[in-house]
Amino acid sequence: MKVDLSNKTALVTGASSGLGRHFAQVLAGQGARVALAARRVAALDELAGEIRTEGGEAFTVALDVRDEESVATAIATIERDFHGIDILVNNSGVSGIKPTLQVTGAEWDDVLDTNLKGAFLVANEVGRAMVRAKRPGSIINIASILGFRITGQLAPYAASKAGLLHLTKSLALDWARYGIRVNAIAPGYFRTDINDDFWDTEPGKAMINRIPQRRLGELENLDGPLLLLASDASAYMTGTTVTVDGGHLVSAL
Repeated sequence: MKVDLSNKTALVTGASSGLGRHFAQVLAGQGARVALAARRVAALDELAGEIRTEGGEAFTVALDVRDEESVATAIATIERDFHGIDILVNNSGVSGIKPTLQVTGAEWDDVLDTNLKGAFLVANEVGRAMVRAKRPGSIINIASILGFRITGQLAPYAASKAGLLHLTKSLALDWARYGIRVNAIAPGYFRTDINDDFWDTEPGKAMINRIPQRRLGELENLDGPLLLLASDASAYMTGTTVTVDGGHLVSAL
């Protein structure tokens, strides 16, 4: 999908690896200035160098989405130095696979604070900046099909992603009057650095066989939905979740 994001600044959280790294590269490839945010700044610097080598524009900012002061400082820096924020990809997340009976309160907090509270803190700070500047924009929350359905040993993660889906709708309703669109992408099962080994095991192969398309998603399968929601092509879309899962969610209904 080809769109023109020239003169737009996009903030991608959790950009140091996985989906966030890919999203940043895709947005930069369409002309956006990309603010790369995460706790692991060294990994961000490496990615920024790669984007610049390809002719794109990227800069890095240290950000812990769980820390309200860190969020406020990062957003203020981008607003001051890099022409404001037009697009937010709220991607930071952790999973924490563990039998629910063994999950501690601290482990629950770690997942919910990152995946849900963190997404709220970043979106709210970006939203305030957009309203102050009277600048419309697009916020894209990265959810999961596990926000709609569940699987074993991921109770905190599933709860956080279900909450993120409702947060997306709530912010869309509250901020529509300001020209701020808030949508979500809910990926199904994708091969990433974190889960790569699992998909070659017997349980992993069994899960793949339950996907109607009988395959994992490729990162490139998320490019179209990302660019749709980031661009004016989705100017009349807000409060929507785009599911990218090979039909997995439909088969569970």
